[in-house]
Formats: sequence, C-alpha cells, structure tokens
Amino acid sequence: MKPQFLIGGATSGSGKTIFALGLLRALRNRGFKVQPFKCGPGFMDPLLHTISSGTDSVNLDSWFAGRTHLQYVYNKYGEKADVCMIEGNSALFDGYRRMQGSSAEMSQLVSVPVILVVNARSAAYSVAPMLYGYRHFRPQVKVIGVVFTQVSSPTHFSYLKDACNDAGLSCLGYIPFDDNLKLPQRHTAITLSVRSEIEEVAEKASAYVEQNVDIERILKMCMRIFPCEYTLPYTSDVEETDTNIINSDKKIKIAVAKDSAFNFMYKENLDKLSSVGNIAFFSPLFAKELPEADLIYFPGGFPELFARQLYRRKEFLHHLNEFANSGGKILAEGGAVALLAQTITVRDGGTPYEMSGILPIHCFMNKGGVVSGYRLLSDKSARLKGYESRYLSVDNDGVKDNSGISTIIIENTRGVDTGTPLYRYKNVVAGFTHLYWGDSDILSLWN
Repeated sequence: MKPQFLIGGATSGSGKTIFALGLLRALRNRGFKVQPFKCGPGFMDPLLHTISSGTDSVNLDSWFAGRTHLQYVYNKYGEKADVCMIEGNSALFDGYRRMQGSSAEMSQLVSVPVILVVNARSAAYSVAPMLYGYRHFRPQVKVIGVVFTQVSSPTHFSYLKDACNDAGLSCLGYIPFDDNLKLPQRHTAITLSVRSEIEEVAEKASAYVEQNVDIERILKMCMRIFPCEYTLPYTSDVEETDTNIINSDKKIKIAVAKDSAFNFMYKENLDKLSSVGNIAFFSPLFAKELPEADLIYFPGGFPELFARQLYRRKEFLHHLNEFANSGGKILAEGGAVALLAQTITVRDGGTPYEMSGILPIHCFMNKGGVVSGYRLLSDKSARLKGYESRYLSVDNDGVKDNSGISTIIIENTRGVDTGTPLYRYKNVVAGFTHLYWGDSDILSLWN
C-alpha cells in the first residue's frame, strides 16, 4: 500500500502544474521519495517534475502503447517510491477521441483516484454544479477531492468549501492568487537561469501547499494497493522479449545528445536503448568532435534557440556530415531535424545559419506558432507512434530533386497525411515526430 493519485484539471489552465510542483517539492522536503508521472506526450512538464522532485518523471500515454505496457511502466518506476503522483494532461476527460487518451482513462488504467484542480479566480459557489458533474459523469473515475487555485482570500475559499460540501466532494485546500507564481514560457530552453526560476516557483508553490493544503489527508485518502494489476491477457513477458533485436551478443555503442538544446526524450525510450546498447551522453552545443558510436540519437528540443552556437561548431558539424555519408546510423527527432538541415533561419529577414547539410532541406520559424498532435508511422520495417510538437517549418523542395532521399508518410489519429514525413538518407532517419519505442523495436528502422 502507498499513496497514489492523479492530479486532473477541471479545465485547461486550471493551475494543476503549479499545484503538482508545489506538492512534489513539499513531499520531497518532508523526506518522501515521490515518483512523478505525466499523462500524455509532453516534455516540458516532466522536466519541471524532475527539477521539483529530484526524480526523473515518466510519460504515460495510451496512444503510444497498450494497457499492459503502461501498467508495467507505472509499476516499474513506482516500485521504489513512497508516493506515486501522475499529473494529468489538458482537462480531465479530454482525449484524442472523446475519453481515449485522457487523464480520466489513465486513472482507471492504473487504478488511482483523482484530485481535481479548479481555477476559482472568477467563480465561487457556482462551481458546485460543475463539481457535481465531475463526480457523477463517469462514476468509475474516482474523483475524491478538490484543490482550488487563484483563490483571492480566505472568505473566497469559504464559498468554495461550501460548494465542495454540497457537491459531495472533499475540499483539500487551495493556492492563493499570486501574480509572481508563473512558469517559463513553453518555447524555452532549460538553461541554468531558467532552472533557477523553476526552483523559485517550486519553493513558493511548496510554501503555499504547506500552508493551505491538507497534505496528510491527501496521503491518507489516496492510499491504494501497489502494484496495479496487469490487464489480461498478459504479454509473453512484460519485461519485453527484445534480446534478439540485435544480431550479436556484443552491445552497440549509442551516443545520445543531451544539453539545453536537445533534451526532449522519453525515459522509457532511454531505458529501452540501454537494454540494447551502452549509452554515452554528449553535448552538441559544446562538442568539438563526434563521439565514437554505432548509433547517434539526437532527441528533440529547441535547437533554434541556439542556432548561432550550433553554427559555430563547424568541426562537429563536419564530422557529423562525414559520419552520415559513410553510412553511420543517426536518429534525429523533433527540432533536432534542423541540425541535419542545410540551414536554419530563426527570424524573418535574418541570415540563415548553416547546419550539417546532411538533408536537402531548410528550416525556419513557423509563423503560425506551434504545430502539434499525435502521429503514426507505418511502413514495411516498422510501425511506431509518437507526438509532433514543433515551432519550425521546413522547405522540402530539395527532397523532390534528390534521388538519395526517401520519405515515409506520417499520419495523424484520423489517418490524414500530416505533410511532415520521416526522412531517410543512407542510415539517417529523421522526422519532426518524437517517436515512442518503449514497447517496440526502434532498431527495426534500419532493418
């Protein structure tokens, strides 16, 4: 038995991330080891969790993987923790198709109750019917209590407590309105200065949680049997039968880019890679030479924010181009595709920065803002799912005239071509989709 719960938002922008960070830090300060999880495909919130809790956060997403695998992942990472906390994605019942992929679905999948977070800035007792609806809409989704954010005063909170009582839900506390309690923008690299800002927010939120939230009651109400039971039928071995995905007993050398520009990677993906190879991390922002490796993995991030610094690593970019053209295996995801492009332009009318020139494409900032959504890649060698979230656009004209480049169509959840394919050049595989291979064979891309 251990406390386990999901923090769900009544609406998007409810303040659930602030509450999650405050609770994580408060529990950490009390000596608890908390295992944070993030429902959904996002990268920024898991990075915030990791900073606040001191433990790597893990994504759980039912579009990426089946029920049994997700339950296995939850149990594997939660086993050594004192408390398991899942932060939901969007509003509680919002999925890619009705409830499918929603936080509510995830709470059922791993058998944990929900703490609902409600932004009360423009409401008081009128939240009662909404709370009643959340409690009764899907009775199998166990919403057991409410935390309010943006509360203006103790008097305001008293009205909210009345609403909880009449809706039949426990009122677990609140976080007051504080205009300084703001997180960095989403399109921000986690540099040392940004990390310091996040630390300040986590500490401030933690102080509010200690003062105004009944932590002991949350831990007591959310005590549940651990581990959660696997959904039948079981896989042949949930520990994964992937010992044959490389045709040699000798483990391959895998170099993984990791710094402020490249840090969007799924924890379970890294664990899967470590099972087939020896991983060494390196920083493209500071490296002069390419590390010795059989496979180089460039995870996503925001390299466009470091375009000038990457442009200055000319020796590194030259070695990367040579590695690719000599048949070296490269996997690049998300914004990392820009590193393999001819150029990247970060502002209208700005000078393009030369990159490694491996792919005949040019990247520039997308005027329409972020492009995002679930993605499906399917061809004769692999079937993988993932998530695309990018601020970059790409000029593909050079691909059409280059016989050495092939592309694989990537579709959304409705089976529609997204227009941003997976590029293949020799042993280079690159695409704006962040792939999830925690329960798949990523090396099948090179078969």
